[in-house]
Amino acid sequence: MSHVDWLFSRQRFGVTPGLGRVGALLDALGLRRPPFDVILVGGTNGKGSTSATLASILTASGRRTGLFTSPHLTRFSERFVVNGTELPELVVDAALGEVRPLAEQVGATFFEIVTALGVKLFADARVDVAVMEVGLGGRLDATNALDPLASVVTNVGLDHVEVLGSSVEEIAREKRGILRPHRLAVTAVTGRPLALLEEMRADLWALGREATLETRFLGWEGWDVRLRDSSGELAFETPLLGLHGASNAALAALLARRLGVVDTAIVAGARATRWSGRMERLPWRRGHMLLDGAHNADGVRALVSALRRLGVERVPVVFGVARDKDIRELARALQEIASEVIVTRALLSPRSADPEELARLFSVPVKVASTPAEALARLPDVPDGLAVVAGSLYLLGEVRPLVLGESGEARERWQ
Repeated sequence: MSHVDWLFSRQRFGVTPGLGRVGALLDALGLRRPPFDVILVGGTNGKGSTSATLASILTASGRRTGLFTSPHLTRFSERFVVNGTELPELVVDAALGEVRPLAEQVGATFFEIVTALGVKLFADARVDVAVMEVGLGGRLDATNALDPLASVVTNVGLDHVEVLGSSVEEIAREKRGILRPHRLAVTAVTGRPLALLEEMRADLWALGREATLETRFLGWEGWDVRLRDSSGELAFETPLLGLHGASNAALAALLARRLGVVDTAIVAGARATRWSGRMERLPWRRGHMLLDGAHNADGVRALVSALRRLGVERVPVVFGVARDKDIRELARALQEIASEVIVTRALLSPRSADPEELARLFSVPVKVASTPAEALARLPDVPDGLAVVAGSLYLLGEVRPLVLGESGEARERWQ
């Protein structure tokens, strides 16, 4: 059994919020204060694309940059990127071999081990800065055991309510835990949640307040963005297609500016951003396939709005999601754009909702497929057209290799 196989076996112990175990693990590794700067990026939606943009900008500025994200789509090693390049699987497994005995001693959970592994890998790679995507919430997430130079809270919405709370205010209190008094932070949060973030006394810059944003949609090319703050106007383009793509890119640019990154590096880094599985268009059959990890109601509504903006009225959709989501609300939002829905499940994720249960929630034509491969086979052939796969990132992780003709992992996925 490889060390990574051992790690995946620890998913069965679930998620236990708290910073004690991961702190002890980082202490044992000598990495509670790693030899690089840390930037934490949290939020309900968009934290991955914001992290990817910020890492691309920092790399363009000449900084050796680590990017830590979760979950992965196809390969575990996707979670650990240095200067835009995924670290080799053999390097990841070898580093995990050093972390493993210490993790077993402190009883660390899956994500706590993954977080500590990321810190070790980036230390070994001698990065200057690491952009760390926060996992669940913020206050008690494993990444928050680190002491960030700066933090980002993209937005606050209802997700993981069984852990984080049933109101936007409760969730905002969890998300704001990654802020530090008098340390730099940026956000696109507004209203009452913004006031709650301000209580942390961070040096907080908010889009719509300290910075303003103008955008022009470029169709399938992304967005033209104009950001204005106390340093003046900055114009750049981002290939992020989602409805909030411009805002996420602007958050990354705003933070980079505050960190002293020159505008030319921001322009180059934003344009070079790549983020798989989120409004990602791939060639498929005689048209295209759009993959989007819209797994909560806000995400699905953003997907629908983005498709409408792209001129798409109705489109066939493959859909599957975890059973702990508000599947009724997801279905209601998705069928606003779906001409038909093929419901399926991620075979490697025990959290997947039953496709038969999903099928009963749609009023548009619906088909049930027992596997992602069968779901793709049952999609209609639309020459020069578009099909969409949406929902769980675990589902996208199984579909994407099928679309690209690649092989994927065969490990069971919980986290």
